[in-house]
Amino acid sequence: MKNIFRYLFIIFCLFTSTNPLHAQWRETYANESAAFFRDIAVTGTNVFVGMSNSGIGVVRSTNNGATWQEANTGLTSTFISALVVSDTNLFAGTTAGLVFRSTNNGISWSKTSADLIRWVADLAVSGTNLFAGTSGNGVFRSTDNGTSWTAVNTDLTNTSVSALAVSGTNLFAGTRGGVFRSTNNGTNWTPASSGLTDTSVRSLAVSNTNLFAGTSRGGVFRSTNNGTNWTPASSGLPTNTSVPALAVSGTNLFAGVSNFPTSGGVFLSTNNGTSWNSVSTGLPTDARVEALAATSTYLIAGNSNFLAGVWRRPLSEMTSVERLSTDLPTHFSLDQNYPNPFNPATTISFGVPSKSFVSLKVFDALGREVSSLVEEELTAGTYSQKWNAEGVASGVYFYRLQAGSFVETKKLLLLR
Repeated sequence: MKNIFRYLFIIFCLFTSTNPLHAQWRETYANESAAFFRDIAVTGTNVFVGMSNSGIGVVRSTNNGATWQEANTGLTSTFISALVVSDTNLFAGTTAGLVFRSTNNGISWSKTSADLIRWVADLAVSGTNLFAGTSGNGVFRSTDNGTSWTAVNTDLTNTSVSALAVSGTNLFAGTRGGVFRSTNNGTNWTPASSGLTDTSVRSLAVSNTNLFAGTSRGGVFRSTNNGTNWTPASSGLPTNTSVPALAVSGTNLFAGVSNFPTSGGVFLSTNNGTSWNSVSTGLPTDARVEALAATSTYLIAGNSNFLAGVWRRPLSEMTSVERLSTDLPTHFSLDQNYPNPFNPATTISFGVPSKSFVSLKVFDALGREVSSLVEEELTAGTYSQKWNAEGVASGVYFYRLQAGSFVETKKLLLLR
């Protein structure tokens, strides 16, 4: 019966979508018996997806998520809740509190020696340290690739850990009672939740000097000072948003939304969470995206709702500048944005006479960066890039194009 509904859904999408078929998400792995797609790990072109309630545990793709094979030999528990890559090792945590290791890209697995008792909600790597966050026993550390584990919970006053993240020498734990930070590999912890109006943290992500937290009902929060203070970063996301997954690709931040029983999907921010836009075209309307990861060319999403499966979409469709013409400009150029004044979106066009690394950024009147629109190598041609300023205050802003020795700045006006 589920297969019939899946077929009808695909036919519906084909005949009702107003978007080109290539400009949307495509399902590449289906498994309705997998109640939840819990985590995704990426190394090169290899992608690993961990799932629960399937009897499979882990599936692997060697071609950026185009095709998949089961990768569960040696897994005595197939309720996979966390995955992480460390050098040549792949680790999988389970809801039974077990951790498995593979040294051959998931072809076979062996159980590490310790039983961590509680659900392993997340895994993280910092240098030679492997960390496991559990749903009731706090954080464990291994310095020998999982052969032995030590509890590291001093001053961790909430031991229901749902997410881990590493930024330099800082280790962060997201719990049901906020965020905690350790600067000594988990030996001691300090609270880092000031400003979090929803302290039930489901996901963490690091992008340059920014730390992001996805919460159970409060959307996304951002910290620019290692968790000392947090500010809301959810403009454009649905209200009362649950964000169980965050992924970073360059300067782009993606959020997986799971607003059961209402709609979820995937959202993109190009300005560090100041504003968000939906990039869910092609996903089921009731998608519950609980796992996200980016390869070099694709974003991979695990949908845990009725049409459970793994979906992928090219990053270039969602993040890259649009090429308008292959005619070769004779010089670098930066056009005036149109429309101007604008609310809330405007388009900026520019010309590139030769292959160059191009940076296009927006700044406020005080010279502070507001948004990074383009940060990539482009071939010769004429391009355009849209800036959606949803959530940005009215005022005068400046956009700057930089490519090699060429730098040009123009003014734009946002009027609400």
